[in-house]
Amino acid sequence: MDDPRLHAVREALAAYASDPDDPPHDPEVDIEAAVAVVLRGQPQDLEVLLIKRARHPRDPWSGHMALPGGRRDADDPSLIHTAVRETREETGVVLPPRADAAVGPLGSLPRVAPRSAPLPKIRISPFVFGVPAGTTARVASPEVAQVHWTPLEVLRDPAVHDEVEMALPGGPRVFPALRVHDDVVWGLTYRILQDFLARLGPP
Repeated sequence: MDDPRLHAVREALAAYASDPDDPPHDPEVDIEAAVAVVLRGQPQDLEVLLIKRARHPRDPWSGHMALPGGRRDADDPSLIHTAVRETREETGVVLPPRADAAVGPLGSLPRVAPRSAPLPKIRISPFVFGVPAGTTARVASPEVAQVHWTPLEVLRDPAVHDEVEMALPGGPRVFPALRVHDDVVWGLTYRILQDFLARLGPP
């Protein structure tokens, strides 16, 4: 990788024990999924790729801000390949599952599971990738409504940290959130991003 900031991300993540690319099957889990924390270097900061999911009545995350990713297919050789495939299908960004000189995986984050809604037992594995500075993203799937590159300094800014009240089957609940791109990042995506930023430490 040419960007020293991406080297620093790899080193920061390496300081923590990471989950394997393909964790063993857990009989308590119904669905395995993976998401990608995609970073590109810009002159002032690293940016992370966020998507806004399209609205669909059968999607529990319909209309939410999210990281590219999705369920593991039977043909995916590992969960990191799931993250690579889903990112390509949703945003057109191609992520090699193995590192090379300019691009590739930087590490992984702890697996997470939903806490706020009655969903199938799903476990989500986040993987962090670096991409070249000129990488562009687009809406490449009907499952995606928007794509956004977001500077890390924006996600760290106390001014964007807020709370959001969400209507859930058990009644409304308040969650911590980020207000970016005229929208709200909360839930699983919020937890993954906050964990990622905490591992990076101060800018």
